[in-house]
Amino acid sequence: MSRDDRKRAIGKIVSVAADRFVVEMHAGTDNFTVVGFDDVHYVARLGSFLMVPVQSEYVVVEVVGLRERDIGGPSQGDGILDKASSAKYLDVVPVGMLPQDRLAKFRFGVSVFPSLYADALYALDVELDRVFETDAPVEGVPVVGEVAATPPDATRYRALTIGKSVVFKGYDVKVRIDDFFGGHTAVLGNTGSGKSCTVSSVLQSLFAKPDEHHARGATFVVFDVNGEYTQALSPLANDAGIGVARVVLDGTANEGRFRLPHWFLEQSEWELLLQASERTQLPVLRTALGLTGLFRQNSVRGLEIREHFIATCIIECFRGADGDSPVSKFQRVVSLLQKYPTKDLSTSLLQKYGANYQYGNFQPSTNLEKFLDEVRVKLREDVELPAYDRSPFTFGDLEECLDFAILYEEAHGNRQIRDYCSQMMTRFKSLKERPEYQFLRYELRPAEQEPSLVGFLETLLGLASANSQLVKQNQIIIVDMNSVEDEVVELVASVLARMAFRLLRQAEPRNRFPVHLLLEEAHRYIAESPSRYAIDASRIYERIAKEGRKYGLFLLVASQRPSELSKTVLSQCSNFVIHRIQNPDDLSQIRQMTPFISEAVLKRLPSLPKQHALVFGTSVNLPTTFRVRDAVPLPKSDDAKILDLWFHEQGRAAQVTIAAAAGDAGSGGAEPR
Repeated sequence: MSRDDRKRAIGKIVSVAADRFVVEMHAGTDNFTVVGFDDVHYVARLGSFLMVPVQSEYVVVEVVGLRERDIGGPSQGDGILDKASSAKYLDVVPVGMLPQDRLAKFRFGVSVFPSLYADALYALDVELDRVFETDAPVEGVPVVGEVAATPPDATRYRALTIGKSVVFKGYDVKVRIDDFFGGHTAVLGNTGSGKSCTVSSVLQSLFAKPDEHHARGATFVVFDVNGEYTQALSPLANDAGIGVARVVLDGTANEGRFRLPHWFLEQSEWELLLQASERTQLPVLRTALGLTGLFRQNSVRGLEIREHFIATCIIECFRGADGDSPVSKFQRVVSLLQKYPTKDLSTSLLQKYGANYQYGNFQPSTNLEKFLDEVRVKLREDVELPAYDRSPFTFGDLEECLDFAILYEEAHGNRQIRDYCSQMMTRFKSLKERPEYQFLRYELRPAEQEPSLVGFLETLLGLASANSQLVKQNQIIIVDMNSVEDEVVELVASVLARMAFRLLRQAEPRNRFPVHLLLEEAHRYIAESPSRYAIDASRIYERIAKEGRKYGLFLLVASQRPSELSKTVLSQCSNFVIHRIQNPDDLSQIRQMTPFISEAVLKRLPSLPKQHALVFGTSVNLPTTFRVRDAVPLPKSDDAKILDLWFHEQGRAAQVTIAAAAGDAGSGGAEPR
């Protein structure tokens, strides 16, 4: 041990176990403080670190307890403890190894344990810098190939400041950019503990970099279920190439509101939305979705399949086994031929054989068989109906296709299929009529250009086309879902996440366009228990949690109920920012998912003040309690000022207005502004 190390020795190791050491401090220390050659060190502060030399390394230990044992007995018989004659002990736990070579890095875990009576040293600031890797938070931009950075003195963040340490006064707590944003992260804590402010503060710190280069390649899609992030993040849009876009989902199809063309939904999402049963309803729904694109195909094979399907349904309509009246059967045939005519199968064929539209028959009646004989010519053997291709269609188209798909099944002998599909048809009609799903029922307006899936995804990810290339237009895209219910939130969150995941899986080159999905109040739609709604958003998020990293899709999950979140999603998170948590179930969940965190650290969670948090994971070498950097401006999540709002003069106007649409939405509630 060097001479300088001897100068900062504060005690000896008197007990060694695999998970805990005991340090007896040297006699004469007062109040567990040591005056070193560089400063006064409060070595007994819970959460502080000591260094124990072992060979060419230091064992880094964390102080988790302090106590004092009287070894001299009462002084002068008056029962007063003689501080000078009492032994002082620190309970510490080993956390990692720090090589004495200043170029070597700290590593988590202990491989060599100290011997009895080894010296315990207070930590120097330079050692803390090495432990937390905060000695170089900003670095120059490296030359890529022969292309130098523009401007030449451009820098980039290596570590991002997120707050101030509560243990080491004035010490900036930082997270490594690659590790924090290169994995899934969870921000957890009770309501009012500061989660939204923490998320806002982190993004403000990232995008408020004062000089080049700015984080122009970042993409954050914010699912804002409480409508609180616009206030905090909109000011980040500036002349440095950082853009913030906001789209509002209120369930309507009004101009300027978020709309989701229903043909963008995948087949599996339609299945969940209509709760199609696997044995009977699912085949009908798949056939119907395939039919929505069949009648837009102009190939010879497509024409043959189309005519085969039409002929099959026409023949079934005239079989007379579905209980409908002759007129209704006839009208169904007319509708089919009017909606999907071909050269040989159209309403002119009905007129050729003397169809009577009023009575639903032919004149003479023998013409019916002649008509059917000509229709049967179009039947084909071993025809495979087309798959769903997500080409544009209307809700009315799908309703007709569902009816035709049922007819097609009936023609193949399944005479009970109409009864079996009645519940699915009821759900579809409800979806078609419910006002909160207007945003999904996309009806093209006159002269409106058909929206493309590619354009929709570009907008969702903040991209714009310029000179045949895609460039970043917005780094933050806020989807404001404050005005809709959980059922709609779950649907939109699931579909948008699936779209982003599919896009990044197919992108070339792979993993070169990182996207972060910020999920506010995630317990509302990523729950451990199955959702009570048709769409279960947790399915796609569990897959993203397990596979998204390979494609550059990451989750930033914020929730006040970790015990209700999907355990699959939480288990894949690499970093955690934990605010005050008092619920025993939530504390138990955190203990289960963080086995390497000491019990002493977890015991701090119920008593953390507001705007304080514990950060741990791959982006910080050691669990650290810190005060979160102030968010300026704050998100729209401030607490109600009860004193100011309750106690006032008589006659003051209430500080609230009732939105005109609030009473029309079916919820019966009032929407404050």
